[in-house]
Amino acid sequence: MPRSPHTYTREIPTFPIVPRRRTRRFWSSLLLFVALALLVNGLFGERGLFATWRARQAYAGAARDLARLRQQNQALRDRARQLRDDPATIESIARGDLGLAAAGEIVVTVRDLSQPAR
Repeated sequence: MPRSPHTYTREIPTFPIVPRRRTRRFWSSLLLFVALALLVNGLFGERGLFATWRARQAYAGAARDLARLRQQNQALRDRARQLRDDPATIESIARGDLGLAAAGEIVVTVRDLSQPAR
């Protein structure tokens, strides 16, 4: 069969062949690098595992301090209420700290001889 004058032949351009092994190695190395970078960031980064662990420890310490301060605050409120409203507490303070006595009582003061008198 003779060739028709209208038949066109087209040449396919040829490119240098890059071995597939080289490109595969490049992509797998890149993927490994990205995975390691994400792992390191996940462990040691600003919001990583260790930072979260330290933040939880700080939170637990602050919660313990808050509980202790609330308990101390409640004890101080109770003591203030006793000093304001409880006659037995007021009397105890007056006798112990101020050296006062009730009517009809005799106060005896004992001095230590090793200390000079004031």
